[in-house]
Amino acid sequence: MAPTLTSVSPNQGPASGGTAVTLTGSNFTGTTSVRFGTNQAQFATISDTKISCTAPPGSDSPAVTVTTPGGTSNGVTFTYLTSPVISSVTANQGPTAGGNTVTVTGTNLSAATAVMVGSHSATITGNTGTQITAQAPAASPVNVTVITAGGTSNPLPYSYVPPPTVVSVDPALGPTLGGNTVTITGSNLSFTSAVRFGSRSALGIIVVSDDQITAIAPSGSGTVSVTATTPGGTSLPTVGNPYYTYVGQPLVTGLSPDQGPAAGGNSFTITGSNLTYTDSIRVGGILASFVTVSDTKVVAVAPGGAPGSVSVIVHSPGGTRSVSYQYAP
Repeated sequence: MAPTLTSVSPNQGPASGGTAVTLTGSNFTGTTSVRFGTNQAQFATISDTKISCTAPPGSDSPAVTVTTPGGTSNGVTFTYLTSPVISSVTANQGPTAGGNTVTVTGTNLSAATAVMVGSHSATITGNTGTQITAQAPAASPVNVTVITAGGTSNPLPYSYVPPPTVVSVDPALGPTLGGNTVTITGSNLSFTSAVRFGSRSALGIIVVSDDQITAIAPSGSGTVSVTATTPGGTSLPTVGNPYYTYVGQPLVTGLSPDQGPAAGGNSFTITGSNLTYTDSIRVGGILASFVTVSDTKVVAVAPGGAPGSVSVIVHSPGGTRSVSYQYAP
């Protein structure tokens, strides 16, 4: 009596062959061959109802048949799956702690059973025939591969990047309108993609070295932490002194006295606001010595000058303010 084949399990495997397959049916005693299409498979008859075999290499979806002295069975389909191929990994860098989203693009990625980052399995969060998203595990620099029922893909490199640190900011003071260039020093800054002053993004980021970058401060107010973001993560304001203070433009409301002898040497008081960070005072273009008394008062000593009206320029990281001063004849 001819054999009858009722099931093939599993009913799919890689085109390279090698899948262990169990055939279930009847009248298997005395089996002389098992074929996947026209390709002969290695097999072992377990019982009259069960055969164990190894799928040979193949393609498409051939019929599996069993032959005995009583004849050849009906065919049951076995599908050969093409091995996955990956063409890109984005982003191909991430923090050593893992957890970042990685997008793997390629072909034959449907029903992926695993995305391997080295020997560690990533958590698959999305899967189509051409794209997989996954959360990278914690590890060290390795290759990414995709495993499907069709086999294992080619490897593509993935690098783990240590988190950046910011330890100092120079200058640490600047105008509320922003626009000044700031040098940021730290470590692991080579792949910096963003710099923030508080919640605001800086522009003009230039990576000078792994431990130094420059950026143009955005507008802001108060004292904020400066952070750098790389594929390794975002720096934390817990190391060094990564703070930047926005300074309002100085305002001068009074100058007393507003005149003095051409020989100089007399003191005058500047009153106003935002005077705390005053860093220079010029009288007629000449630097004057001064003492900041409070945010609203600065006392300066006039240098000598030619008779006539000159400008007193008050400068701070927040900007400048000019008022008139009269040298007597």
